[in-house]
Amino acid sequence: MTCLDCHYQVIILQDPKEAKHALSSAPILAKSINGAQLIIGEIFDPIELLGDNWREDSLLVFPNDESLSSESAIQKEFKFLILLDGTWRKVARLMHLNPWLAELPSFAINTNKTSEYKIRKSPRDDGLSTIEAAVFALNELHPGQEFNTILSAFDKMIALQIEAMGNDVFQANYNN
Repeated sequence: MTCLDCHYQVIILQDPKEAKHALSSAPILAKSINGAQLIIGEIFDPIELLGDNWREDSLLVFPNDESLSSESAIQKEFKFLILLDGTWRKVARLMHLNPWLAELPSFAINTNKTSEYKIRKSPRDDGLSTIEAAVFALNELHPGQEFNTILSAFDKMIALQIEAMGNDVFQANYNN
């Protein structure tokens, strides 16, 4: 498994129900970035998690109308890069339970790629797994550095799961 350095401390806030899902991509991501933290819970204290300067030090990977460009985000030299892990519904719940997250500057991934997470479905056409979102964000926020190698363990997990379920079952359930 690849383990890379980046300019940020990657913090993954994971919904407890997602933590129980055997095919979650967050544990692979946490093991792929040096110093990354995977924290499972519903309600998080920003000061306990990120320190007194959490508003200035933290960038949330989440789309909104006021998302920063990669150039602006790089210029601000954030210390923490926060990702939320769960289905869109679970992530919306995390945002609701932690209103402080909406106070953070956000970064929206600028990609037209579709998810390779063939064994889980997203209600959104632009829905990505947490590991894919992290890789695309890190690639944009680290010009000249490539994070795509992190996806090899994720791709292997998907291939093994498709093999275990059998191609007929996979085709019947996931290739609609």
